[in-house]
Amino acid sequence: MEHLRKVKGTSVVIVLALFVASFFLGRYAAQVAPVAGKAIQAGADGNWGLSFQEEGQPPVANATFEELAKYNAYYAEDTQEKTLYLTFDCGFENGNTPAILDALKKHGVKAAFFIVGNYLETSPDLVKRMLEEGHIVGNHSYHHPDMSKMGKEEFAKELGELESLYEQAVGKPMEKYYRPPQGKYSEGSLQLAKELGYQTVFWSLAYVDWNQDSQPSHEEAFDKLLKRVHPGAIVLLHNTSKTNGEIMDELLTEWEKMGYTFKDLSQLAKKAG
Repeated sequence: MEHLRKVKGTSVVIVLALFVASFFLGRYAAQVAPVAGKAIQAGADGNWGLSFQEEGQPPVANATFEELAKYNAYYAEDTQEKTLYLTFDCGFENGNTPAILDALKKHGVKAAFFIVGNYLETSPDLVKRMLEEGHIVGNHSYHHPDMSKMGKEEFAKELGELESLYEQAVGKPMEKYYRPPQGKYSEGSLQLAKELGYQTVFWSLAYVDWNQDSQPSHEEAFDKLLKRVHPGAIVLLHNTSKTNGEIMDELLTEWEKMGYTFKDLSQLAKKAG
């Protein structure tokens, strides 16, 4: 009987040891496995996402510079130099773009304007002014749909329709810069954009400026845009924002006081390439 009690006791110890070992091995595997098979993962609902963790430093994004580079895509420049890339998403015109363009011209800043079909149809003269003043006009799709799950034909049609309208309006082909509508993307959509010759441009600095009925105050805008600015940032602003039109001159001045200089996306594309 004493011998059987010893055997049973030994068996219990072995079982407990195996259980503990399995628990820790399972936790280790759970930590290691995603790294080994890491792929670009969209955030909630397929959205591009950022997490600001330290003032004046780049945010943590859904994907790294290296992962995006495989698709000719980027969200910032990997640099310690105080450079900024200023971009605007243009869904429609409500009177603020001229003030933005005036401020850019005053400071000698070249920006990128990502337009949709409606903007080009209603405001061709402003698009021509953008080009005349040295800005890039990029493709934000014709209808601004969620393109993250589209097949190749539908995806190409969304970009191609805007390309055709653009060439008719300004007399030359559109440059191949693409910003995903609604910030929605997938590995498949990044690959399709690459196959169509596009650079996909995300962003590393933005704020809630698009709601016409709830515009941020000047103080709120400066609080976000000055504290979160960082070397190599691609800044996303909306041309529909009354606040942006009002603060643009002062905002550019403040960034300049902080030691920042401005470059355009063509310079970043060359470095990324």
